[in-house]
Amino acid sequence: MNPIASILSRFPTMILDGAFATELEKRGCNLNDPLWSAKVLLENPELIAAVHEDYLVAGADCVITASYQATFEGFAARGLSEAEAAALMTRSITIARQVRDRFWMQHSAGSNRPRPLVAASVGPYGAFLADGSEYRGNYSLSEEQLMDFHRRRLQTLVAAEPDLLACETLPCFSEARALVRLLAENPGISAWISFTAKDGQQTCNGDKISDCAAWLNDFDQVAAIGINCTAPRHVTTLIKEISSVTDKPIIVYPNSGEHYDPLSKRWRPGDNGDFAALTKQWLADGARIVGGCCRTSPQDIRAICQLVR
Repeated sequence: MNPIASILSRFPTMILDGAFATELEKRGCNLNDPLWSAKVLLENPELIAAVHEDYLVAGADCVITASYQATFEGFAARGLSEAEAAALMTRSITIARQVRDRFWMQHSAGSNRPRPLVAASVGPYGAFLADGSEYRGNYSLSEEQLMDFHRRRLQTLVAAEPDLLACETLPCFSEARALVRLLAENPGISAWISFTAKDGQQTCNGDKISDCAAWLNDFDQVAAIGINCTAPRHVTTLIKEISSVTDKPIIVYPNSGEHYDPLSKRWRPGDNGDFAALTKQWLADGARIVGGCCRTSPQDIRAICQLVR
């Protein structure tokens, strides 16, 4: 089943949520930790529910779970067993589903929006390294080794029954290929594939985004292709590159425009603009699924919803 296709057959645009960690930090969470937002699954899961609810109230058609940096290896380094790690990954989906179901029960009547989706975040290998590798992609692993890293985690997330997977912030073509090969081991689930990019044509690793999209176009389980966690100034050109080789829906959820320094783990001022106005341009360029990544907020998603609806 492809829930994105179902929504886009009835609505011109699907709207994602925005930054997750940013909102947790606003609530007092210290995320300067190798587990990043995944540590909140362990310490304060009710805050995760609160962030999901804020984005649904703002108008998001999809919430992305707190599993981006949740891995067996990462939790093992914190002293957790495989069973405990799997339970936390499952918790990320359970929380999102419960919030979504409660929200929809209260707001579905007379709504001009689809029933929101829950997308299980599958962050890149670089997120586990917690050294900024998702913005470089210079992994030393083969495609098969990347499959081995992601396999149990992906199986655990699928077993928790999200609506789809969000394979996101991928810096390199090889990791996208590894994840798509793993999708074939999990029939019945679809995923979007989104990359980080260093300019208007290339992933952070230097792969041509058009080559990535052309290869992904042949796989039915790939529900959408696009870009996230990338500077807004590159998005228009990236959409054009992707749309030149695929008819799949294009998904874009870039950062606010600030620059992240992975060494200091701090954000620096950047080319912030009117995010809703930028989104209007990306929709005109051909994107069908839009939202925000780092440093965006429920207010940005609300503004996008007002623009679209």
